[in-house]
Amino acid sequence: MSETLNPFAIAQAQLDEAAEVLQLDPDMHTFLRQPMREFHFTIPVRMDDGSVRTFNGFRVQYNDARGPGKGGIRFHWEETIDTVRALAAWMTWKTAVVDIPLGGAKGGVIVDPRSLTPTELERLCRGYMRNIVRYVGITQDVPAPDVYTNPQIMAWMMDEYEVLMGHHEPGVITGKPLELGGSQGRGDATARGGIYTLREAAKVLGMDLRGKTGAIQGYGNAGTFAHQLAEDLLGMKIVAVSDSRGGIINRDGLDYEATFAHKQNTGAVANFPGTEAISNEELLELDVDVLFPSALENVITEKNAPDIKAKISAELANGPTTPEADDILYDRGVYVIPDFLCNAGGVTVSYFEMVQNGYQYYWSEEMVHDRLDQKMTKAFYDVHKMAEAKNVNNRIAAYLVAVERVAQAVRLRGWV
Repeated sequence: MSETLNPFAIAQAQLDEAAEVLQLDPDMHTFLRQPMREFHFTIPVRMDDGSVRTFNGFRVQYNDARGPGKGGIRFHWEETIDTVRALAAWMTWKTAVVDIPLGGAKGGVIVDPRSLTPTELERLCRGYMRNIVRYVGITQDVPAPDVYTNPQIMAWMMDEYEVLMGHHEPGVITGKPLELGGSQGRGDATARGGIYTLREAAKVLGMDLRGKTGAIQGYGNAGTFAHQLAEDLLGMKIVAVSDSRGGIINRDGLDYEATFAHKQNTGAVANFPGTEAISNEELLELDVDVLFPSALENVITEKNAPDIKAKISAELANGPTTPEADDILYDRGVYVIPDFLCNAGGVTVSYFEMVQNGYQYYWSEEMVHDRLDQKMTKAFYDVHKMAEAKNVNNRIAAYLVAVERVAQAVRLRGWV
């Protein structure tokens, strides 16, 4: 196929390839290619100057055969329904590959939240929840934070849900502040889960990561924690990082605390003392041991895949690699830890948060880390063994594991 950057077309193409390997029944394949339901709505918001702006919102519930939907809400000025569909599909496979009893969903609003005042942002959040309140809940669909959303936004949405429903139900939202039923260990869960899979990948490759180099494209939540944990847990040296305003490089290594402090103080990694400027595109092609694509979709394509020099690509972002690029990286021997395995730590700890909310007993951070490690390590080897058994790349192997689990749930329910 010619390369397309439509994220949902990419998600479908990846499923198609897995379905062919699995020899999936055509009726099942057709059913799994589309969301089970999706919602489009408008959110009128009274602005601080008295005017009203109308925002477009979405919620896609892709598949709930294995359990209630699960997936974040993104506030982004370039949000599209196809992006939300793709992310809901990937959430379906993500929850299945780590074998937690949830389905896949996703939500979004077309908005630049940075342009809103705190009171305007709160009104938008409450308006979003008013549109989906009948379709979410601990037995239906549980949202969470994503790009440009955070625990405060989750708190407003949870409160609006409880006001409308007339009872407490903290498990309706995950990624909440600790004071409102959030889980210890949720903040760094996405990055931590990825670091656990990277540790195991290095073992199967016979690579000692101590002192090895890494580059992080996307210095947001996942990227910053990946920097910290790569240093602390693996002894790696991160030599380059980037955000939406550009990147920086220092071959001697970037100290996490100093780099993070600079980002917090200035709003960007650019102009950090002792570094050279580098573009996001140049960062991807650096000669490093591990690349962490941690930004948005479709950054590794058939155009730049031949120039990727990293030995391992640990995908903390959703959908950073197109299908054509996957084939090129596989042929060149780059070990890809696919997104919906590598970044599944976030949804896994969100599941832990739901469990804790359900029986009103909260775990220590050490317990969360230990249980996350167990889940991620088992999931890694499920995928790695499938890749070896079927002689396919890791992404297709992850699909084989996940799609078969979802398809079996669909069969047992008698849907197809």
